[in-house]
Amino acid sequence: MADLNNRKIRAYGLAVGKLPTGSKNDITDVAGVRVGHVTIDRPLDSGQGEYACTGVTAILPHGGSLFREKVTAASYVLNGFGKTTGLVQVNELGVLESPIMLTNTFSVPAVTQGTLQYMLAGHEEIGDTTGTINIVVGECNDSHLNSIRQCVVTPEDAIEAIRKASDEQVEEGAVGAGKGMVAFGYKGGIGSSSRVVQVEEDKSYTVGVIVLSNFGRKEDLRIDYLKSGAQALQEPADGSIIIVLATDAPVSDRQLLRLAKRTGIGLGRTGSHFGHGSGDIVIAFSTAHKISHQSTGWTETRTQLREDHPVMNELFAACAEATEEAIYNSLSQAVTTTGRKGNTIHALEFPAQS
Repeated sequence: MADLNNRKIRAYGLAVGKLPTGSKNDITDVAGVRVGHVTIDRPLDSGQGEYACTGVTAILPHGGSLFREKVTAASYVLNGFGKTTGLVQVNELGVLESPIMLTNTFSVPAVTQGTLQYMLAGHEEIGDTTGTINIVVGECNDSHLNSIRQCVVTPEDAIEAIRKASDEQVEEGAVGAGKGMVAFGYKGGIGSSSRVVQVEEDKSYTVGVIVLSNFGRKEDLRIDYLKSGAQALQEPADGSIIIVLATDAPVSDRQLLRLAKRTGIGLGRTGSHFGHGSGDIVIAFSTAHKISHQSTGWTETRTQLREDHPVMNELFAACAEATEEAIYNSLSQAVTTTGRKGNTIHALEFPAQS
């Protein structure tokens, strides 16, 4: 497997924050978490310069049955100019029971359908001897590079992304749902990072973040020395970002909501102001507890962190730091990409480390 760290921002001497990263510096440092991509990159037979430059990304909290063994979850909307499925129920019940899927705006229905088909195929009880299932899908608009009206993503692409999910190092940049995304006028897409919070000498918690970055203008980018070099898209656009946060810390859904809010600090540090037309949405989960779908008992007992323990502040910092670095990694790992009607978005040129 190629070294996917070779273009992370730390390879250029740029480190974010003070907390240490996990061994892979991505969301799969949270034990059990899996990520899979399907990337679509091909011309379309229209004769009008139409091009498919898009994809699907799947994030799985663990490798077992997510329906039968749910995880604690929450979501938070920084700015609501976005199209998602499933977040109302996530916030009502505080659990996640499906993969988290990312794609382009017009492909939310196809990806929802494919994820539903995948889950139904492995769970004969859904909709029969038990209730229905809540599918979670988020999106960003990739129409500058992708012929979004052609709706090329299929349910089968969503199924393939789930099946390809692994706990190996996450592929970043212009891959999966990030294939056609643009950030700060440069090529954006998928980025990931992680932080480790030490509680005691032999006890630590990991926070991992994966982003789908598709927001901002060149002049918004807060790291001035990155603004020279590659040509940036000048068209003004609010854009969007989906932030997926994972942790193995034993937190409640309410505490997860508090963690999710802190990712907005990391987003703001990069230069975002959560623009009017921007869909800035956070989906968070904890792998610390698996919640059985079937139970004969009417109570359950869980361990959760004390609100006033210093570890909570460290987790807040971890969420902000990992989000900021994940966004930078989505830029540094991306490659120059040409799509519909010959539109080209250049990769940001990171300076060589001195």
